[in-house]
Amino acid sequence: MPQTVRGVIAPARGEPVTVREVTVPDPGPGEALVQVQACGVCHTDLHYRDGGINDEFPFLLGHEAAGVVEAVGAGVEAVTPGDFVVLNWRAVCGSCRACKRGRPWYCFNTHNAAQQMTLADGTPLSPALGIGAFADKTLVHAGQCTKVDPAASPAAAGLLGCGVMAGLGAAINTAGVTRGDTVAVIGCGGVGNAAVAGARLAGAATIVAIDVDPKKLQWATGLGATHTVDATRADVVESVRELTGGFGADVVIDAVGRPETWLQAFHARDLAGTVVLVGVPTPEMSVELPLLDVFGHGGALKSSWYGDCLPARDFPMLIDLYLQGRLDLDAFVSETIALDDVEAAFDKMHRGEVLRSVVVF
Repeated sequence: MPQTVRGVIAPARGEPVTVREVTVPDPGPGEALVQVQACGVCHTDLHYRDGGINDEFPFLLGHEAAGVVEAVGAGVEAVTPGDFVVLNWRAVCGSCRACKRGRPWYCFNTHNAAQQMTLADGTPLSPALGIGAFADKTLVHAGQCTKVDPAASPAAAGLLGCGVMAGLGAAINTAGVTRGDTVAVIGCGGVGNAAVAGARLAGAATIVAIDVDPKKLQWATGLGATHTVDATRADVVESVRELTGGFGADVVIDAVGRPETWLQAFHARDLAGTVVLVGVPTPEMSVELPLLDVFGHGGALKSSWYGDCLPARDFPMLIDLYLQGRLDLDAFVSETIALDDVEAAFDKMHRGEVLRSVVVF
């Protein structure tokens, strides 16, 4: 029988979000109903609210979440009612060309729930990233549920659902940071600081955090940065070279996603070094670069989608590291809030006051 819950709705482009009643159907074949315990406030939700993703309003926001499976539909075997899960937006299909080549983290046909959640009057809702977790309960494809150790804090665990995984994965999966590497991270918000934490976890010897906000640089130091650079006071490229023996970093991660920061990343890397773009640029942005510079530097220029993660592989491992005290996911939770506080949390995020505000149910 369908259930009525409260959810955060973005009604139209740029309008403040509101909390409305949402009708959630029983799970059908391949689907799971999840009682949400915590959901982080991510920049992607703000992009949805502002129409930066698409115009399929109204949206049910929220996607960086953890909770408990309440019910499953026919054919679901990977999770059962009572399982503690982190939600993800990469429910791999197993049959597309990427999956068949053994690269499911590039899956081109990820799954979402077939049924739609609606407003009380029957208006269909578009769930953010196919999840819609700013709600007491949400309906997802069962493949979007990754079972992890229930000893983990839901507020911390849920952050693997998007931003923290994007940063950790950019360092560990995309860049392949390893012991002794030198790493620079440009932009130290939630994603950038997760990249700092990932570089530390991988054993990087030197980790340079770069930002224009001293508070964010302080956060980066706490998460493993060995050096910081205030980009308002120093030349980024020269500073990275000075801190890496004059050579540049083995890996530079751009967590901002602007032409100027990407060019800084390109020039701040060592010969044969790697640039990873994890910050999301807007459609009109472009860079101009002599092709000879690309050839002469060698190395690799990469982008990182969701940290090139495979949730079934990465989430349980990272939660285990968290429970062992080796990965401080709690450090990313700046505050816990109620469902009615999401709009105010967007303002705090925009002002750079928090790494993550997390709605706790």
